This record gives sequence, C-alpha cells and structure tokens, in this order.
Amino acid sequence: MECLKVENNCVASISQVLQFLSGKWTFLVITELLKEPQRFNQLRRNLDNVNTKGLTDTLRNLEQHEMIKRKVFPTVPVTVEYSITEKGKAFSEVFNEINRWKTEWDSPTQQSSSL
Repeated sequence: MECLKVENNCVASISQVLQFLSGKWTFLVITELLKEPQRFNQLRRNLDNVNTKGLTDTLRNLEQHEMIKRKVFPTVPVTVEYSITEKGKAFSEVFNEINRWKTEWDSPTQQSSSL
C-alpha cells in the first residue's frame, strides 16, 4: 500500500478526514444524498432517529467541507435542497472499499475459521 511508504503523512491524512466525518449521522447523510438531492425534512424522515439539531449540524459540517451543497429556492416558505458535490461523489469509492473489506473479512466462513 502506497500510504505505508509515508506513514506519518498517511496517518495525518486519515486523522484529518475522520475529524470532519466523525459525526454520528455523517455517513448516513452522505449515502442518502448519493441517491438523490433531498430537502431537509425528506432527509430527516429517511434517517428515522435523527433529531433536527443533529441533522442541521451534520449538514453544515458537510457543506463547510464541500461534500454537499445547499440550494435555496425563493419560495414562501423558503425551500432548501441538499445535494452531493463531486467531492462527495468521489467519497463513494471509500464506501465501496469498506463494503469490499467487510464482505471479504466479515463473512461467516472467516468468523468460523477464527474460532
């Protein structure tokens, strides 16, 4: 793995990314917005247990880090829609790798052979 060649830089990069992605709802919000752009209440419903403050904080954090964008429509009341940015879409590769790793290492045959 290339990252191991420059271990200090690798660890620092991972640490920085995890700091802004460490929120409780961050990964779930990203996965929802990868499906389609959504309004605040639509996101809240799709995420079941999220409270308004938690979702607001998560959306602000992701917008600040340019993972999502917020579009305001001049309606009464104001309509706001959130969508994934190119930077956020690129992060879906990380999700694919996490899924690949989980599938490879957390399968029933792996669990029974480690006992």
